[in-house]
Amino acid sequence: MPDWSARLNGLAVAAEVPGAVLGIWQDGATTITPYGVLNTATGVETTADSIFQIGSVSKPWTGTMIVQLAAEGRLHLDDPVVKLLPEAPIDPRITVLHLLTHTSGIDGDLFTDTGRGDDCLERYVALLADVEQLFEPGTAYSYCNAGFVVLGRLIEVLDGRTWDESLRARLVEPLGLTHTVTLPEEAILYRAARGHTAEDGSPVKTWQLPRSVGPAGLIAARAGDLLEFARMHLDDEKYAGMQEPQVPFAGGIGGFIDLGLTWRIYDWDGRRIFGHDGSTISQTAFLRVDPEARLIMCLLTNSGNGTRLFEPLASEVFEHYVGVSHPAAPQPVDGPVDGLVDDRNLGRYERASVRLDVVRRGDRLVLTEQATGDRLAFAEEAVHEYDILPTEPLDGDHFVLRYSPEHPWVPLTFTPTHLFTSGRVTPRR
Repeated sequence: MPDWSARLNGLAVAAEVPGAVLGIWQDGATTITPYGVLNTATGVETTADSIFQIGSVSKPWTGTMIVQLAAEGRLHLDDPVVKLLPEAPIDPRITVLHLLTHTSGIDGDLFTDTGRGDDCLERYVALLADVEQLFEPGTAYSYCNAGFVVLGRLIEVLDGRTWDESLRARLVEPLGLTHTVTLPEEAILYRAARGHTAEDGSPVKTWQLPRSVGPAGLIAARAGDLLEFARMHLDDEKYAGMQEPQVPFAGGIGGFIDLGLTWRIYDWDGRRIFGHDGSTISQTAFLRVDPEARLIMCLLTNSGNGTRLFEPLASEVFEHYVGVSHPAAPQPVDGPVDGLVDDRNLGRYERASVRLDVVRRGDRLVLTEQATGDRLAFAEEAVHEYDILPTEPLDGDHFVLRYSPEHPWVPLTFTPTHLFTSGRVTPRR
């Protein structure tokens, strides 16, 4: 058995991650390995019971509750959302399934803070009247936080209680989870991580996203609790359908090839794996499950550099247990780029919370990302500039970028009407 403590330590130092917890469950045996400090400003040590924000790994929890409601006969996945939630100001063709699979077309990155009251989701959903419909429902994939807030509000209406209360009653308490929370006044009762920026490792000034986006990404949990939630999806046939492909994913990053009912489905050298990633305010979380090997791995980090740690660590874990590695990131073309860099994709691309400007500087393209709107309230780095380099297929529309030379490459694809990157459709303006 590898010394996971030593491996986590070495890789975390190289990735400049101040604190992390690695969780592994393999057919009944659990290993929890902490590293570093939760907050460089206080020096509080990371322990196995420390809680980290899991960000969008919260989405499968919300999706699981929707599947429970469907099993109870209280909704159908093909129900139009407005049938169940008449006050939702969204396209009447959007179904519950569209929301679960990010195919609704709603511009998804709305981060408006609608207050700390129990009506925050209701108030958030009302704001969607002013949000753009990016494409016809069911015709494309674009990652949509707003859609999961709508699902959370649907849970509230059907259960007659807040999303947080349903989470506790439907998942946290039945699974016996003791370190899973949603609100800061709950998190402060435990050893809670603080985010640190990828730019210079400084602690962030804002700890948590607004309560209004809770169903999309507000859960904080310890590694053991996250493993227990994932194990339920191995053992309970009620949730098997969540792992079945619903929508193909063209990006291919990290082996992500299909989307199930919230779960991402990966191909790692022929092995079918499911899971999800999460990112909040410089905290990043990762969950991967190999059903055949009955293997679960999670990694919780308090850094924007979490991906730099996850990819090599996941490779070591999965190589040890099942003989496969994390798929390599796409790479820029090695050699001359004549004819691959032209002016066809120059211009502005914009959606809720972000503006992307593509310009040409000599023989290279540069993309500037600017946080806008409500996202500015917690954007630790409001503006970032990237060189974008051609990649396969060499057609002048496929490129890669990366945050720094130490980070993995991320693909982006241009079309005449939009740019697709980070799983999101961003229209050309």
